[in-house]
Amino acid sequence: MVPGWFGYVALGTGEEEFRLLGTRCTTCTSVFFPREDSFCRNPGCAGGELVEVPLSRRGRVWSYTDGRYRPPAPYVSDPAEPWVPYTLVAVELAAERMVVLGQAEPGVTPADLAVGMEVEVVPGVLDEDTDTTWTTWRFRPVPAVEREVGA
Repeated sequence: MVPGWFGYVALGTGEEEFRLLGTRCTTCTSVFFPREDSFCRNPGCAGGELVEVPLSRRGRVWSYTDGRYRPPAPYVSDPAEPWVPYTLVAVELAAERMVVLGQAEPGVTPADLAVGMEVEVVPGVLDEDTDTTWTTWRFRPVPAVEREVGA
């Protein structure tokens, strides 16, 4: 595991092992992302034991838009550089019954997306310096060939 924004992400030897990590309450089975390590956020649950769980790698586009402003911290944006819009994607993870918001992979525009389209989470770099690389997640469309085969 490596530290990432909003908790931790699991990194294996390639993109196929990359997962967002959340937590699940052992009493009510609610899943949380960003992760929760202190208490169950479900107001109807008196439980408190939380266990780390990897979230689904794939989900369906619930909504999307383009970001035409410089994002706030912790995203790093050099005001001296020309601004390039980015794509935001809200992805529904059916197994977890939740929607996760994130940026699309660089190069993916709103024109490349559609509500209901299958996407997958991939690693991204939030910022880096000579000593540290801060990781984040991105979403990208699942290739049409994989969607057709049902992979």
